[in-house]
Amino acid sequence: ILAGFGNLMQDVLWCFSQVKGTIDIGVTEADIISTVEFNHTGELLATGDKGGRVVIFQREQESKNQPHRRGEYNVYSTFQSHEPEFDYLKSLEIEEKINKIRWLPQQNAAYFLLSTNDKTVKLWKVSERDKRPEGYNLKDEDGRLRDPSMITMLRVPVLRPMDLMVEATPRRVFANAHTYHINSISVNSDYETYMSADDLRINLWNFEITNQSFNIVDIKPANMEELTEVITAAEFHPHHCNTFVYSSSKGTIRLCDMRTSALCDRHAKFFEEPEDPSNRSFFSEIISSISDVKFSHSGRYIMTRDYLTVKVWDLNMENRPIETYQVHDYLRSKLCSLYENDCIFDKFECVWNGSDSVIMTGSYNNFFRMFDRNTKRDVTLEASRENSKPRAILKPRKVCVGGKRRKDEISVDSLDFSKKILHTAWHPSENIIAVAATNNLYIFQDKVN
Repeated sequence: ILAGFGNLMQDVLWCFSQVKGTIDIGVTEADIISTVEFNHTGELLATGDKGGRVVIFQREQESKNQPHRRGEYNVYSTFQSHEPEFDYLKSLEIEEKINKIRWLPQQNAAYFLLSTNDKTVKLWKVSERDKRPEGYNLKDEDGRLRDPSMITMLRVPVLRPMDLMVEATPRRVFANAHTYHINSISVNSDYETYMSADDLRINLWNFEITNQSFNIVDIKPANMEELTEVITAAEFHPHHCNTFVYSSSKGTIRLCDMRTSALCDRHAKFFEEPEDPSNRSFFSEIISSISDVKFSHSGRYIMTRDYLTVKVWDLNMENRPIETYQVHDYLRSKLCSLYENDCIFDKFECVWNGSDSVIMTGSYNNFFRMFDRNTKRDVTLEASRENSKPRAILKPRKVCVGGKRRKDEISVDSLDFSKKILHTAWHPSENIIAVAATNNLYIFQDKVN
C-alpha cells in the first residue's frame, strides 16, 4: 500500500496518519511478510516473505506538475531468493522463509542486498536494462549459434533501445557455515565484511570470500545439557567497524570489540537490568528474552525489545537502561493464555526514526506503538484495511483494561492475537514508515499540506 501519516501533534503525539492505499502481498502462508527494510536513501523498500520471495518497491519521482507532492512506492522487482531445501545428514527440512534483508550502500547504478533464510546468506544484484545488443557475428537474433560457413562478413554489434527490465542476479552465496538457524545479518561500516548470527555462534564474512568465514562469537557449551542462553540478535556499530553487540534470551546485551582478540568470547561491556523480585513469576525468563537490538543512527545508544517493553541503553551506562517504554503492559495479566497459544514467544522488532527521537514497535490486533523520546508521549495506531482508506487520517487507539469502556476504546479481551505486527521499518530521513501486518504491507507517510 501506499499511505501517508499526518500530524496529531495537538492531541497525543505527531503520528503517521494519512493513508494512500494498501499493497496486498498475498493470501497464503507463504505470503506472510517476514522482514521489511528500507535502503540507505529510502528510495527502495524490500520485503521478504515465508515463501522465500523478495519484493522491492521503488518510490516514484516527484511530479513536475506537483513538485512538492511526495512519490508513492510501487513494485520495482520481484524475485525468488531462496528455495526449500533438505539436509540429508540431519533429515531436516530447511525453510525458504526470508529471515532478514540488509541493503548495501549504492556505489553505482545497480543495487545490492543481502537476504538470508535459516542456513544460507545470498548477495543479490538488482540492476536495470533498457538496451540490448544486436548484430552478433556468431549468434543470430534468437541467440542460436550460426553456421561458421555461412558467415561472410564481420558485423559490429550495436545497442538498441528496449523496454526497461529490472534483473535480480545472485552474485555470492554464503552457505554451510551455520549449524543452527540464522537470526541476524549485519553489514559492517567498512562495507567489506558482514556478520551472520545464529542461536550459538556469530560468523564474520568477507563479501569476496564465500567458502569460509571467521567465527567471532561461540557460546556453545561443551555439554549441551548445560545450555542456559542463546543469541537472539546481533548488529554492528554504525560507525566503528570493530564494535558490535548481541543480545541473549536472558535479557542481556554484550558489546564486543574485535580489536581485543580474534574470538570475542569476552565482552567489552555487559548491559543488564537487575530484576525486581516483586515482579518475578513463572514467565519472567521468557518475557525478558530480547527479540531485537538496534544501534541508534548516532551510535551512542542501543535499543532493545523484549516481550512487554522497549528499552534504550546508553553505551556509557551498563547497569540499567536510561529509558523504558511499556508497549502493552495490559497483557501482563494474560501471560498464562499467551503462553498456552505460543504468542509469548513472538519476536517483535523495533526501529528508530532518522533523528533517533522517536521509536516504533509492533503489538497485537495490528496495533503499532510510537514513543517520542523528547516529549515522552506515545500513541497506539492500527494498520488495517478497514481503517486505512486512501488518504485517511489514522486515529489513535486505546485499550481498556477493565471497568467501563469508552466508545473509542477496545477491550483487552477483544484483542485479536492472530493479527500481530512483528516487522516495521522507518525511512532513514523522512517520516515514512512501513508496517507488515501478516500478508499486507502498509506504508504511511507524514501528511502533506
